[in-house]
Amino acid sequence: MFALVLHSHLPWLANHGRWPVGEEWLYQSWAGSYLPLTDMLTALADEGRTHLLTLGITPVLAAQLDDPHCLSGMHHWLANWQLRAHEATDRDLSSREHRSAAQALATFETRWRHGGSPVLRPLVDAGTVEMLGGPLAHPFQPLMDERLREFSLSEGLADARMRLGTRPDGIWAPECAYAPGMERGYADAGVTHFMVDGPALRGDTSLGRRVRDSDVVAFGRDLEVSYRVWSPKSGYPGHSAYRDFHTYDHATGLKHARVTGRGVESADKAPYDPEAASAAVDKHVTDFVDTVRRRLRSESNRIGRPALVVAAFDTELFGHWWFEGPVWLERVLRALPEAGIDVGTLADARDRGFVGARVDLPLSSWGSGKDWRVWNGEAVQDLVGLNAEVTATALDAIDKSRDHSFGKPELRNRVNDQMVRETLNTIASDWAFMVSKDSAAEYARQRAHVHAHALREIADATERGHAGRAAELAEQWNRADGLFPALDARRLRTDRPFGGER
Repeated sequence: MFALVLHSHLPWLANHGRWPVGEEWLYQSWAGSYLPLTDMLTALADEGRTHLLTLGITPVLAAQLDDPHCLSGMHHWLANWQLRAHEATDRDLSSREHRSAAQALATFETRWRHGGSPVLRPLVDAGTVEMLGGPLAHPFQPLMDERLREFSLSEGLADARMRLGTRPDGIWAPECAYAPGMERGYADAGVTHFMVDGPALRGDTSLGRRVRDSDVVAFGRDLEVSYRVWSPKSGYPGHSAYRDFHTYDHATGLKHARVTGRGVESADKAPYDPEAASAAVDKHVTDFVDTVRRRLRSESNRIGRPALVVAAFDTELFGHWWFEGPVWLERVLRALPEAGIDVGTLADARDRGFVGARVDLPLSSWGSGKDWRVWNGEAVQDLVGLNAEVTATALDAIDKSRDHSFGKPELRNRVNDQMVRETLNTIASDWAFMVSKDSAAEYARQRAHVHAHALREIADATERGHAGRAAELAEQWNRADGLFPALDARRLRTDRPFGGER
């Protein structure tokens, strides 16, 4: 069986800058990936096709796709895209971009006007996709305080149920990060399966594996198949006929050139040719289907039973980074069953017994070195320290405020709720990743420190007994960081009896 897994994620960007890093990142990914992907899946669903792929959407991205501020901003962005198309001096480029922008606007205004959840829920209800959930705000879980990790996961799964009507059984663990013992937390939260990178299973991804002494199954990404698409050296998106991501018209911001060749300067790149790109898509669909077939046969022969192949990618690769990606994806989803390849979801694989012997899964991630260096290495020790300080400050302030409720019904506390929000935003895995990879590192550090500052302000007012000031600060910060409105700090487990000492 072949399973395709897509992981959709962006950090909380609303009200935190626009360009070059900020909300623009959200709107580009929305227009380039999320709109065409859901259009394609809806069209296949209308044909009665089911169990096509496993789609992970992190709670923090889902929150933005439903957020009124982001919906308004996206509508403006699409309209601006259409205006920029009118300004292009190249007639072919202008016409092509105008048609794309007009189609995106029409789709957005008719199907997305109430957010992403009403678009995604029918795909779940029809069995077109299996949805994966995850913890709130995409934290690097192995480095988290255990209480906060437990809270973040349970709240993330509840958030998915609120938006989609179904609580996911599986998750995409942020950064595919794992530490021994986390499987027990997954089992307690009702998680039955999660994703790891191939090396975590020592390259043997032919079957899912029950982790240690639990019934929680880890599925590994098959690198041989996944790298046919994703490899920076030989992956499909680098083909000469595809639209070049890095070259754009400075007057309009529109992308008008094709890759042309490695090492070709932007000024020397050839104009984009949609027909040549479409022919390349067909070639790469055939190659991918052949690769999957060969891999399934070789792995089945090796293990002496029908094997599973899991290919996993960031959703944003398809459309945002690789312009032709959504078209390639649709043609692949049509071509695989036509070639006699059984396609299903991770839940299908688990239910149909594509599970092998137990594994003592080691600490791992899908980052550089397949360890944790991207998130706890030398380059980000300042953020590691900041995360620990902020977490301790927040939990201590919340515990003390709850002590005052000892013996009384605990009421909803919006101050505590906001302290948890700012803490989760501070420790999001994105900031360390961006610093380690030197990708908008200044923005990443600034974001972590802004949320840390918000937490400290609120916690300090709480500690000093200035309840009115704490409530005022929490309300003010919530205007920018009001994600997860159902988040309730009362569900955060306390590590001491009310009124007791640590």
